[in-house]
Amino acid sequence: MRVKVDSKNEALYFRLSEESVVECEEISEGIILDYDGEKNVVGIEISNNGSPLSEEELSNIKFELPQN
Repeated sequence: MRVKVDSKNEALYFRLSEESVVECEEISEGIILDYDGEKNVVGIEISNNGSPLSEEELSNIKFELPQN
């Protein structure tokens, strides 16, 4: 998975797969899902809708992994 900070569009983009994006759908205001040809989610964009993400907010992103 790759995470991209798009400061121009004030958004975070999570690329889940390297499959080609065939279709996009905004499922909620500021949340867009990218799908491949088999309707699998391959990317998620989360827009901050005009409020820039500060360096502090970006540095505090936490990833939680399931515990076995």
